[in-house]
Amino acid sequence: MAKQFIVGFDTGIETARMTTWRPSISVVYPMFNEEENIERAVNFAEAVLIDMTSDYEILIVNDASTDRSAEIADALARSNGCIKVFHHTRNLKLGGALRTGFGKATKELVFYCDSDLPVDLLELTRAVRIMEFTRSDIVSAFRFDRTAEGFVRTLYSVAYNLLIRFLFPLRVKDINFSFKLFKREMLDKVVLESEGSFIDAELLIKSKLHGFKITQFGVDYFPRNRGTSTLASPDVIIKMIRELVAFRMKIRREIRAFRASAF
Repeated sequence: MAKQFIVGFDTGIETARMTTWRPSISVVYPMFNEEENIERAVNFAEAVLIDMTSDYEILIVNDASTDRSAEIADALARSNGCIKVFHHTRNLKLGGALRTGFGKATKELVFYCDSDLPVDLLELTRAVRIMEFTRSDIVSAFRFDRTAEGFVRTLYSVAYNLLIRFLFPLRVKDINFSFKLFKREMLDKVVLESEGSFIDAELLIKSKLHGFKITQFGVDYFPRNRGTSTLASPDVIIKMIRELVAFRMKIRREIRAFRASAF
């Protein structure tokens, strides 16, 4: 049976330095109209990764941006062979962008984060240490305080997490938060299909049903201060709920079997 753990203490940088495991890492940035953020996101990722591993790649998935995002991303790739850019000719939403990025990842671990950097990327060092220490397959972060994103989005987030908890055998505190580190080999069994923002839940639910171990830990959250997020728009929310319902119907037998095996 799959296991979930929550790491509730703050290990800090001193603990992070104790890490002996130096795995290769793919960082995936889904990007739509992030001209104000993408260079900063890549620079921070490089600074952290250089201290963590000698083998990394930064994968930028340009989801048909209409601003200068593609131009900036291509320039970054020309300046560093570890940076790769993949362009969508039409907007495939978050699920499509992440499936492209995950499919192109070649390293031992895959890390996904939004390019507006909702979290200090030094937490990636801590996540790798937690993965090693707990022998986990996925490390998923949750926000200590999510109220900074505003009352309405906080309400949406709480309701969505409760709905997932009710419908699926998953106990994760902050499902859609964009900080997930996982072993790439999982993708051999966990085939992702979501097109929209349901992909975070799909990744965690399918991982749980396949017996992979999920560990959670808390991080400080930094709300977006550049660019505009589209993840809370009505169209995005409606699509996410539609995918949720369809997914629940599709795997209902697997859920019943999983719950039966838990007793």
